[in-house]
Amino acid sequence: MFLIQLLLPLYDNAGTPIDGACYAQTRTELIERFGGLTAYSRAPADGLWKPDGGAAVRDELVVVEIMADVLDEAWWKDYRHRLEVRFRQQSILVRALHATLL
Repeated sequence: MFLIQLLLPLYDNAGTPIDGACYAQTRTELIERFGGLTAYSRAPADGLWKPDGGAAVRDELVVVEIMADVLDEAWWKDYRHRLEVRFRQQSILVRALHATLL
């Protein structure tokens, strides 16, 4: 079993808020493919990083989680690219963790 996490931004690279339709489309696509998801959207997460050793950059994020029996890496790489276009980002983090249901 895999837990796939998507860190989706609330603002694009120019600081413009992302339209709610982008999240709705993403939710619909993931629910249709995987049968469900969990979105942590009430209290955005803060992401901080220092690109190329410069000043720290801050992002407000929504975390979306999917559980899947099989990890189709090619599909996820393609989907991540589509999300980067949809959310107007240079990069969106999608990560997969092995999970054991207890």
